[in-house]
Amino acid sequence: MATAITMPAPDFNLSPITGWTREHWVAFADQQLLAVRPHFSPLKAAIRLGGRPSSSGAVSDGLEGFARTFLLAAFRVAGEQGSDPFGHLDFYREGLLHGTQNNGPEAWLPITDRSQPMVEAASVVLGLQLTKPRLWDTLSAAQQDRVAAWLRGSSRSTCVDNNWVLFQVMIAEFLAGAGFEYNAAQIGHGLDRLDDWYAGGGWYRDGDNDGTGDFFDYYCGWAMHLYPILWAEFAAGRHPQADHRLEISRRRLATFLEDHVRFFGANGAPMFQGRSLIYRYAAVAPLFMGEAIGATPLAPGQTRRIASGAAKYFLDNGAYDDGLPSLGWLGAFEPMTQEYSGPASPYWTSKAFVGLLLPADHPVWTAVEEPSPLEAADGLKHAEAPNYLLHSTAADGIARLLNHGSDKYYAPGPDDPLYRRLAYSSHTAPLFTEHPVDNHFALLNDAGTPSRRSRIHRLPAGPGQAASWHAPVWNDAEDPADSDWRAATGTAAAGGYELRVHAVEAPDSSILAVRDGGYALAGDQPMPSSGVLADGRLHTAIWPLHGYTDSGTYQAQGVSPFGAFASCRYLEGRLSGERSCFASLVYLGGEPPAWVPPAVGPPPAFELFDDGASVSARLALGPDQVLEVEFALEVPARNLERILR
Repeated sequence: MATAITMPAPDFNLSPITGWTREHWVAFADQQLLAVRPHFSPLKAAIRLGGRPSSSGAVSDGLEGFARTFLLAAFRVAGEQGSDPFGHLDFYREGLLHGTQNNGPEAWLPITDRSQPMVEAASVVLGLQLTKPRLWDTLSAAQQDRVAAWLRGSSRSTCVDNNWVLFQVMIAEFLAGAGFEYNAAQIGHGLDRLDDWYAGGGWYRDGDNDGTGDFFDYYCGWAMHLYPILWAEFAAGRHPQADHRLEISRRRLATFLEDHVRFFGANGAPMFQGRSLIYRYAAVAPLFMGEAIGATPLAPGQTRRIASGAAKYFLDNGAYDDGLPSLGWLGAFEPMTQEYSGPASPYWTSKAFVGLLLPADHPVWTAVEEPSPLEAADGLKHAEAPNYLLHSTAADGIARLLNHGSDKYYAPGPDDPLYRRLAYSSHTAPLFTEHPVDNHFALLNDAGTPSRRSRIHRLPAGPGQAASWHAPVWNDAEDPADSDWRAATGTAAAGGYELRVHAVEAPDSSILAVRDGGYALAGDQPMPSSGVLADGRLHTAIWPLHGYTDSGTYQAQGVSPFGAFASCRYLEGRLSGERSCFASLVYLGGEPPAWVPPAVGPPPAFELFDDGASVSARLALGPDQVLEVEFALEVPARNLERILR
């Protein structure tokens, strides 16, 4: 697959791991902007790419292409002190004037309540802020009035009650700084809502979803930590809260990055979890922001290594087709996209280029690359706010997220593969199937239909562990508040192994069995259907420790962004009454597992206890490696609607 992107020769003296320097980032920006030029509309107000339109329609998608690539151009030109040898800003100046011309042939859609143009307007104003002396200041007063008139549509509009409030903050701030009428209340409201969603430990929820579920994902980094800092910089000296808000952002970002650095594998890939993953390496934006405001636990050479590794991962592995990013992860993979995603949506990778605002003599560009913390030693950290257990192994560079807190739950609704799996990693992806198997624990009804993981409720667990419970449901219409069933799960991890313990309450005799799935692998060819699965680079397995009697391999085609043929090992067991316990050992690694449970009988070093109030288990993988799980069963299965989290 031709990328049509030509990069400078690698510099392995300055960057011994990736070979990338600031020169590569500038070239990457230029090459993308040049690749998109043939897709400008005649008057330059839209970039029209082929492919499936978003739910907002093709006209909105054309504005999206303009706005998100304009943001890229702005970071590139501002970062190079106004140097624009390819004349990028000339294209965007012309398009800006035609897009904001009332009833013009390429007029942009107006900004109205909860409309996509509001999102894109935030990128437009950010681009105008960054390039002010070279674009905005060159416009006549009448032209500036025309642009401001379009932007003021945001002042009269309501927005989605999540990260969108920050788009209105940015638009209002630009209007204020440019001397136009603006909605000051939107700035205060947006910053207040941000505080409402702060969950501690540097983490923000992406909205509160009326209290019915938790959304933790990359929006915390590329939205919640990005826009408030940029706002504070632009509002300094004008807004009385700017300095105070910047200090709050500094503290929160520094704490967040302690977890966020654990989301990137040594291969450069970010953790495959959450929506809008087609934005790919936009996930590195908060790393650069940490350098910009002195809020990072990383050495500058580590920041560049992680950021460059992520961008390089996608460039080298097929994310760009003829210079254009696809709707997918590596290649195109439509099942992982959301309805709001259009052909130009992936250009929010532009946010990663915020790093170019750091000058060429900044240590992030001049320091020699250093291995990331994940590459230096095995890691295990409990992120309390989202209730994630973050587990990594230095030998193979795999980052893993064991999920006991993020569910994107709407009542009722189907399982979302990007939020409700038990585990995610930097090297694998969930399978996009109607009924989840991989990294999913299910009760099987008398028809063999697996249950879904509904809203995730947290449980207290021991140190270095995480636990949760949910009320299983079997279809989109079921409300878990009406369920009599309950499944509680606790996990611990070390050395690429995960110990899972499940306690099931199933008062209905129609529920006969359970199923626990491991990680899924995918490739261009089918894999062997038993034992340890291997795809040539990864190995994964799931073994029974307690309660399981059968095992199998689930196989499917066209359900993974990593290959046409996907496989997943799973275990099945029978319920033993109203209360049953099950335990499994899961492995994911770059090498075959060094320790394997005996083929027959329970492992001699495994113990499990259930006293009715709590469940605990212990497994010795060796003299120096012991996995222990202990979690309290403190929440009744019934009357879920009365439970406050």
